[in-house]
Amino acid sequence: MTTATFAPGGYRYIPGVFQYSGGVVAEPGFAIERVRFHRPVPLADGFERIAGIIRGAGRPMTSFCACELRSPEPFSEAGFKAFNEIYVGTLGKWGLTNGQTNPVARSNVCPEIGKPDTPSFYAFAYTVPEARPGASPSFVVAGSGECPEGQSNYKDHIIAPGDTSAAGLTTKAKWVLGEMERRLEALGQGWSNTTAVQAYTVHDIHPFLAREIVQRGAARAGLTLHYCRPPVVGLDYEMDCRGNAHERVVE
Repeated sequence: MTTATFAPGGYRYIPGVFQYSGGVVAEPGFAIERVRFHRPVPLADGFERIAGIIRGAGRPMTSFCACELRSPEPFSEAGFKAFNEIYVGTLGKWGLTNGQTNPVARSNVCPEIGKPDTPSFYAFAYTVPEARPGASPSFVVAGSGECPEGQSNYKDHIIAPGDTSAAGLTTKAKWVLGEMERRLEALGQGWSNTTAVQAYTVHDIHPFLAREIVQRGAARAGLTLHYCRPPVVGLDYEMDCRGNAHERVVE
């Protein structure tokens, strides 16, 4: 994996698919600030709230670099494509993408309990000037389920498709952990640099938690487990991670 520079935003990113990048890392002189909504905000209202927060901080909309979404149910492949076209449309208006290359990292998962009525923003991140000398680079690795990105479809490339046994889930988790490590390496980071790691599944992770997650250092700052499904029908396990010192919660 390689990275490209998105100079208007003050960050580098891992080129991925049209709907999101594989991850972002702040350029020297910048840091990534994460903002979580106390309650998920529906997509259209969320974009307005995000624009107000970013502009209120004196930053350009191109500083928007990552987001975490919550959707009511896993999408069909056609439904996921249609949703992404709507989502990317706003990013284009903000000067972030031309529909081909998208620098913004993203996770999009579906709560099994307490589902939102419509796709909503859970959190987002943007770059801010970093005045602390010697501060560690801040970064966000986008969410990945157990399927390689950029394929013609998901269903033909899912790792251990339909196998939610302990062995099947372990196989899925090992592939996702490997993808997290590939993305971390591309951003010049590792598990030791993470400040948060999140997993998304409705299945039992304890059979592989110690051996595959804790022992490799992926839970050095703990592991946040969200009782959620990945965004596409057929996927069962997803992770993302980040390393940043600036985080806050807003109403």
